[in-house]
Formats: sequence, C-alpha cells, structure tokens
Amino acid sequence: MADAEGNKIAKEYHLDTPVAANGFYVKGMNHTGWGMKNRFSKLFNPKTGNTVMLAFDHGYIMGATAGLERLDLAIDPLVEQVDVLMGTRGALRSCINPITNKGICLRATHDSSVLFDDMSTGVGFGLDMEDALRMNADCIAMQCFVGGAGEARSLEVLCRAVDAGEKYGVPVMAVTAVGKEMARTNQYFMLATRMLAELGAHTIKTYYCEGFEKIVAACPVPIVIAGGKKVPELDALEMAYRGISDGARGVDMGRNIFQSESPIGMATAIGKIVHEQYTAKEAYELFLDIKNSVSKD
Repeated sequence: MADAEGNKIAKEYHLDTPVAANGFYVKGMNHTGWGMKNRFSKLFNPKTGNTVMLAFDHGYIMGATAGLERLDLAIDPLVEQVDVLMGTRGALRSCINPITNKGICLRATHDSSVLFDDMSTGVGFGLDMEDALRMNADCIAMQCFVGGAGEARSLEVLCRAVDAGEKYGVPVMAVTAVGKEMARTNQYFMLATRMLAELGAHTIKTYYCEGFEKIVAACPVPIVIAGGKKVPELDALEMAYRGISDGARGVDMGRNIFQSESPIGMATAIGKIVHEQYTAKEAYELFLDIKNSVSKD
C-alpha cells in the first residue's frame, strides 16, 4: 500500500520533450472513440488545440451572481467571442438560443450552496447522462474535492460519471475545487490534477499557480485554467498568458469576463491570447480599444 511517507520527490518532468500526438491532437485522447473525439473537436479548436470557455454556472451554488442577474442579457452578447459555453442545463435551456454552434460543457454536479461551511460534503451526480445527450452536450463538468471531508464521495461520483461518459462517448471535465482547508499550492494542484486524470477524467480545470509547467507536464490529459475571482483586467490577462505559455490548453473564465467593465472586450482579448499568441500587454491594449469604442457609441 502506497503512503505519503518515504516517497522520492518527483523531479523528471522532461519539459523539453513534447507529448506525442499519436494521430489525434488532444493530449491523451488518441485511444478514445470517434464520437468522443468529435466532441473534443467542439471543445478544443483543431487549428490551435486551445479553447476559451465562458463559465456562467455560478448560480447553481451562489444564486444570482453579480453580472448574471439576467442570464439572457449577460451571456448572449458574448457567445461569438468564445469557443465553449459552460453552464447548467437549466440556464442553457432557458437562456441560450439552441441554434448556437458553440461547444457545450454542461455542469453535472449538484453541490452544497455557499451557505455551508464545507461544500465538499454535498457533491453528487446531478443529471442523467441521457439528459446530457438530449442537451447535445460535448462535455460534462464535475466538481471534485481532493482533500477535505467529502473527498471519497466526490471521487466516487467522478468515477461513476467517467463510466457513463465512456459508455456514451461524452468527455468528462474534472474541476479541482479548493475548500477552506485546502491550500492553493503547487503541491496540492500537482496531486489533485494527477489523481483526477488517473481516475479517468478526460480533461481538467484547475487554478494557475507557480510551477504550473510541471503540473501540466505531469498530467496526462489537457488542463484548462480557471479564471477565479474578479481581478483587474490586466491581471486576468497576465494570468491567462502565463497559463497558456506554461502549457495550459485553454482558459475557462467567468467573473473576469461578465463582471468586466467591457465583457465583450475582455472575451475578445482572452481569445487573442489563447488562439493568436498575443501577449498580456497586446491583449490589454485591444481590450481598452474595444471598451473605449463601445463607450463612445
């Protein structure tokens, strides 16, 4: 039985050796079926291998989040600037035009609300996979707690979701959830991302931190960075730039887009970093140009 004591510290990440594509451009997915690969082509742009996801699933645990009081008015203007829409089935059915051709990442866990001290204890698989197929989902997102009281339950739910995903050809995104007792450290994210990938998750959403290039190298599936709490626009763009430079295959951003002074400008600027290798400074200048042009109108 492996334990936490007596292990050699991992150090050989071979950062100068890229992972072989072996026939399919999404890391670690060469041996999946045609249907799953087709769904991945909606999640990660085949030309760049990267993605911009717009997260607006905050209401399922937070209620009416600032900037999302009216989902229909907040999200529709941003659809064309992103690759993937990440929301709950209720939000998608009620507020997103079904003619959209964007990738759909469907939030599939039910968690305890922000009113609870330990949100990890309430996690569960919140929909039937057949409903995800009726929603034409390209991916389902599972909140996962590594560390904390609800870890075992959370990981069991992830495994059942992966089973269903493999059965129906639907990728599963595991989202690393950081509770009050979990430090946002390189050591924690290295552990969490690797565990979730080895339990079968097809892609991981996690937070950016120092030493991120090693976390990416040690994870056998694509990593997308989470936008996190609202920060100044330049700071958010710099985080996105560093994440992509360190090997992340995309950005899943919510509050730093829809709570921005110019949501369209911010979504456009993020896309330039992710797909066109803009620096943070170049993207910020574009953001200001769009912001100022809109204000003049």
